[in-house]
Amino acid sequence: MADSGTFFLEIITPDRQFYEGLAQSLILPAVDGQMGVEPGHEPAVTAVEPGELRYRADGVWHTAAVGEGFAEIKRDYVILLVRFAEHPEEIDRKRAEAARERAEERLHRKQSLQEYYHSKAALARAMARLKTRGK
Repeated sequence: MADSGTFFLEIITPDRQFYEGLAQSLILPAVDGQMGVEPGHEPAVTAVEPGELRYRADGVWHTAAVGEGFAEIKRDYVILLVRFAEHPEEIDRKRAEAARERAEERLHRKQSLQEYYHSKAALARAMARLKTRGK
């Protein structure tokens, strides 16, 4: 399976298997900031926040926008279950900009607490896409 310099990485969304294969490094957006994972990492489970994810496979860094979810980390295996995962070229910049504008507009209106959190989540998703697409 994985040698000492790699670990097996799976990134899964409700729609597709985004990535499955060996990786040398992973940087994911966690609740308290960016979290780095290398082979032999201490086992952990963490929440994934909307943001930019980077992983190194075959010596090349790959970037993706990801939505909220969870990551299970083992010494030689990492699985991410996220709401969405998109390569930069898959992101429609105009659509992401429109989503950001709608979310910001909703945040300025009086709304229930639930609506407020939905608007904040929508804004976080749009910003993750825009940040990743901009690179």
